[in-house]
This record gives sequence, structure tokens and C-alpha cells, in this order.
Amino acid sequence: MSTHPESMRTHWWWRPGWREGRRFYTWHLVFDGQDDVHRLAADYRTALAPLGPDSFTLIPDQWLHLTMQGVGFVDETDAETVDAIVTAARHRLAGIAAFDVTLGPDAVVDQEAILLPAQPAEPVHAVRDAIRAAIGDVVEVPEQADGFRPHVSVAYSAAAGPADPVVHALARSTFTSARACITSAELIVLGRDAQMYEWTSYATVPLGK
Repeated sequence: MSTHPESMRTHWWWRPGWREGRRFYTWHLVFDGQDDVHRLAADYRTALAPLGPDSFTLIPDQWLHLTMQGVGFVDETDAETVDAIVTAARHRLAGIAAFDVTLGPDAVVDQEAILLPAQPAEPVHAVRDAIRAAIGDVVEVPEQADGFRPHVSVAYSAAAGPADPVVHALARSTFTSARACITSAELIVLGRDAQMYEWTSYATVPLGK
């Protein structure tokens, strides 16, 4: 946390195309059953809790994720296209072995979130590249390939304000990195109506199988 923004802003503004009730197909890495990740996230929730719920949305274990690659809004993407992308992803991800990543220990204070970088980044990039290639087997790939920084957000800013209190709150705690085993990629149906990223799973695609 050697550098940080001067101020925070709310994360929960409506991005282009989003509105209440709308859902989005996207690929994530998720952390069900990853106790070490949950332990580190809980430590960050404890450190940030004194700032109050109006300042930060703290992410519960159930909704921890590493955003990978969007596909499209559900009302604009037919099921046949989605299923074809899943089939292509199964083929491409079969060539990538499961791997471990380390999260943290130190977070990046972004203007809209508290981020735990994932290292090494290279295997995460490889999974994302395979997913993008799978989408490209079926339709034009949305989103840019560049600028991807593998990370897991443990909290989202819920209000505008100075960043120094956030940095000071985190500096009062000591964090230990977490290890996660990445064995699959998840295609999810994502919503954000209640100022939380929530989803249902559409398909789980294993790595190396």
C-alpha cells in the first residue's frame, strides 16, 4: 500500500448497459470451500468494519471472486451461443493444468475497492486467454484483452471520501497471504441489484480435464 488514491468514490454506480433486474453472463474464478481465502477476507472485513457499512460494502465469503471475462447481457445472448462457448471452453481449458495462486497479504487501495492481487499472474492470464479464445470460436470477443490485473476484491467503496482513513485502518492490522487452488472456471449469471455482486452458476468448466 505504498501508493494510494487521495479519495474514494462509490463503486455502485450503474455501468453502461446495467440497470436493476438485468443479468450478465461472465466468467469468474470463485472460491467455494477455499478456507484460506475466506480467512484472509475475514481479516480484511474485521479491519475495515470500524469504518462503517455506509463507507464500505464488505464481501462475504459466498461472493468472493476473481473477475475474468464478460460474455454479454442475458437478454442479448441466446442460450445456443452460451452453450457453444461453454463447449469451446471445455476443449481449451482441458489443456491448462490446475494451479495455485497466492492472494495478498497486502491489499491495493483502489478508488472503488480494496483489492488482493493474485500471484503468480501468468496462469490466471492463461485461463483468461483460453476463455477469450473460446468466446472467439463462437462470437466476437467483448472487452479488451489489455489492462487485466488478476485480483480478488474484499470490499467495495460505498461512498465518496478521503482515502487516508482506509489506509490507516488497514495499517493497524497485520495480514498473512492466502493460498487458493484453481481447479475450474465458472460461467455465471451475474446481478448487482442490491449493491452486491451475486450470481447463479451456469457452468463449471474444470482445468486439465
